[in-house]
Amino acid sequence: MMKKTIAIACLLAATFSEGNAQNWAPVKDKILTPWAEQVTPQNAHREYPRPQLARKNNWQNLNGLWKYKITNKDQKDIPSSWDGDILVPFAVESALSGVAKRVTKDDALWYNNKITIDKKLNKGRVLLNFGAVDWECDIYVNGKHVGNHQGGFDPFSFDITDAIKKGKTQDIAIRVWDPTSDGPQPRGKQINNPHGIWYTPVSGIWQTVWLESVPETHIVRTKQTPDVDNSALKVSTELSSAKAGDEILVEAYDNNNKIAEVKANAGEEAQLKISNPQLWSPDSPKLYDLKVKVLRKGKVIDEADSYFAMRKITLKKDAKGIQRMYLNDKFVFHYGPLDQGWWPDGLHTAPSDEALKFDVVKTKEMGFNMIRKHIKVEPARWYRHCDSLGVLVWQDMPSGDLGGNIWDMNPGKIRAGKHDKDRTPESEAIYRKEWKAIMSTLHNFPSIVVWVPFNEAWGQFKSKEIVDWTIQNDPSRIVNGASGGNFGAPGHIFDIHNYPDAAMPSPEIYGSQYVLALGEYGGLGLPVEGHTWQQKDNWGYQSFKNAEELKKRYNEVVTDLSELIPLGLSAGVYTQTTDVEIETNGLMTYDRKVIKIPANELKEIHIKLYNNASQVK
Repeated sequence: MMKKTIAIACLLAATFSEGNAQNWAPVKDKILTPWAEQVTPQNAHREYPRPQLARKNNWQNLNGLWKYKITNKDQKDIPSSWDGDILVPFAVESALSGVAKRVTKDDALWYNNKITIDKKLNKGRVLLNFGAVDWECDIYVNGKHVGNHQGGFDPFSFDITDAIKKGKTQDIAIRVWDPTSDGPQPRGKQINNPHGIWYTPVSGIWQTVWLESVPETHIVRTKQTPDVDNSALKVSTELSSAKAGDEILVEAYDNNNKIAEVKANAGEEAQLKISNPQLWSPDSPKLYDLKVKVLRKGKVIDEADSYFAMRKITLKKDAKGIQRMYLNDKFVFHYGPLDQGWWPDGLHTAPSDEALKFDVVKTKEMGFNMIRKHIKVEPARWYRHCDSLGVLVWQDMPSGDLGGNIWDMNPGKIRAGKHDKDRTPESEAIYRKEWKAIMSTLHNFPSIVVWVPFNEAWGQFKSKEIVDWTIQNDPSRIVNGASGGNFGAPGHIFDIHNYPDAAMPSPEIYGSQYVLALGEYGGLGLPVEGHTWQQKDNWGYQSFKNAEELKKRYNEVVTDLSELIPLGLSAGVYTQTTDVEIETNGLMTYDRKVIKIPANELKEIHIKLYNNASQVK
């Protein structure tokens, strides 16, 4: 009788689970990528999400179906009823969320999930981690408020141990408020009224949610900075609840062979000597593994896995006195696409990790050695793919609080007068907090070689102060202060935008002081029937009727670009990796189903760039 009861209970549980899953399906009013067909509530982004601080044995993925409700923003109490299911980690506006509804500044978006914590997490403290939630959220566990976070692009976590109750089921509720373009917060390309180069809003959870267990004294983060000239890796470790006498042990591995180790007192920087290091570059993306352990009286009480690369990015003048970027003491021409990281089915969220990697793989196959990640921050795994595949990354700060700037359209002559925006103290504080958090979160990824705090004067403010602060925050990287923006404080790079043809800043005026870059150009459009966001009124900076015309014109602009390299140009960014919504100027369609110019043909076209760069002395 007992066996029969158990069997019936299992059948009912399975039936409920299947029924719950059947409530979810992608909203199919727009085009979908090939990976969308493979997404289910059971397999949504199951990979471990934090490759630079990994505890893979003590974590629990919470992605899947949650309940959601959209209420008036004034509602602060957890709802007693729900509107339906939403697939986390896809934003509520996206097709893959199964909801595809808009929320406004007057709304609150609520989530709810009743979970059973894995037995393996029973020891120590339990942390609830979020890859990203746009924009402000309050977290409740079993009705207890455990924390608030503001910021749509940086990860965060809360210790929920004291809110966990006895028994199997824990109740998690989340309240999100996101004003999109009605607020001053960093938002990138989102806007409440999508049009032109501005896209659908992204609200709520859009990266992985997970639990992990840690001891009371545990590693919060590490900061790893390569020092190639001294064959060393500098490692700083931040601990929670450290005690007097605690030590940090750092170990480096090459293919499972330990090659170095060093001990340091908790709170002190460790210097790990790496003998005869293999240097990381796009041609040879060598990565080393890292283990960081907390020792108390010789016993390991916490540990986490990470990795690093030995590489340096520096400024140096060539034989003509033109400022250049040198990777590992060699001039490398940076050429890559403007990569916005948008998806027709997931918006900010790729449908799968395979899809996330696909864009990077194709970029490398096309013969690019760099990606400019445009006013968006990706999940940590995207940067891991760039590290592993060997792609240089220029990382933008997502813009926000737009309007009120004077954009200097003639960078050859910097005009006198007021260019920067007057932002409120609240707006400034939001920007500084999130930019600092983004730089801290991404510091350990060796593929990132350039920070870009401002783009095209969009919300640009206190330029010199912010650019100088960015340089001081991370002297190990180059700072492109104002990509195509106002150039009162360009940092290390003077970067203009020009469509559709190749152009460059004046080497006579700026070349001795700044690296010269073409931060955006091209934008050659080709709408492909059956693969566009909408049936008509799609847009490109210059549109063509077929792939042959597109390829011919692309070859022309790349040839023109190559001829600027000997004159002083050090970097070029082509717009763009994929079509995005009504923009059809991508090298791939928005659904990634059509590559408009075959990758091998693009790679052949690009050879002239690197050949000309090799002549720079």
